Amino acid sequence: MIPSLKRRAAEPELMDDLTAGGPDLSEALRHLRRLNRIFAASGPTLYGVRQIWSAAGQPERFSILDIGAGSGDVNRRLLRWADRERIDLTITISDITEEACAEARQLFSREPRVSVVRQDLFQLPEGCADIVTATQFVHHFASEQLPGVVRQMLKASRMGIVIQDIHRHWLAWLAVWLVTRSISRNRYIRNDGPLSVAKGFRAEEWQRLRDTLPVPNLSITWRPLFRYVVTAQKPVN
Repeated sequence: MIPSLKRRAAEPELMDDLTAGGPDLSEALRHLRRLNRIFAASGPTLYGVRQIWSAAGQPERFSILDIGAGSGDVNRRLLRWADRERIDLTITISDITEEACAEARQLFSREPRVSVVRQDLFQLPEGCADIVTATQFVHHFASEQLPGVVRQMLKASRMGIVIQDIHRHWLAWLAVWLVTRSISRNRYIRNDGPLSVAKGFRAEEWQRLRDTLPVPNLSITWRPLFRYVVTAQKPVN
């Protein structure tokens, strides 16, 4: 039942078809929030943000741009952390689909610190946010596209970037396969959940990316539950 995970799966996810969408995709985004809670998806992203924030001198005010964010639900934990630390944090949630942006606007309708923008990663202006984050997003790209993705994120950031994505492992695949079938009948969730694990990464693949890019201070860390956090800190002026 478990597919070979020696290499990253090349098959596109249903969510990658930008000509589809509609109510099924909106429902999938809501079900994905539940999966993110079950698998504690916000924790590794917060870990990476804290690394960049600390390296930058723990500023009292900074901004985050979350790209490919879906409904952006992982950012709720970042806002709670900012409240505890008394940080003036603003977050921009960015996605290329209108369904995701609509879900994000509804989720954060009473949160003035959050704005939602529909835009493409490769059209981001230079230096538009202090930290640019990507949670479970870069596995949608082919391996040869990853250096360009990282360069674009670095260009858009002032302090650094945080990439959080899935560790390609049979146990993670099996857990996601079982959970998606127990909580949802949505075709996106049932297809894309396990497939996203098969499109995930292993340590040697992140290492090859680090060898390809002349980026100082690029760090690769494994975090529970089956996540890699990749951070790159920009020099402090």
